[in-house]
Amino acid sequence: MTDEQKKLLIDLEVRVKQVLLLCDSLREENARLVADIQQKQNAISDAADELNRIKTKYDNLKMARTITAASVDVDVAKAKLSKMVREVDKCINLLKG
Repeated sequence: MTDEQKKLLIDLEVRVKQVLLLCDSLREENARLVADIQQKQNAISDAADELNRIKTKYDNLKMARTITAASVDVDVAKAKLSKMVREVDKCINLLKG
């Protein structure tokens, strides 16, 4: 083996080692990125679950508010109608009397 071939062989060995180091580095980075993606997906999933819980609570609150408002309106309407019926009854009794 000539000196030139030895130099080329050493150069090749150095480059192979550099490639292997780069490969290891990229594997570590890939593992870190995969873990980061998993963490972000878990956070998104948790946020979506929380959003669904909040939407459900909001819908329940809206429904309760509608029922409560309707109940109040019905009671008020009944009271006004009863008062009007009593006034009409008084007028009819006055006309009869």
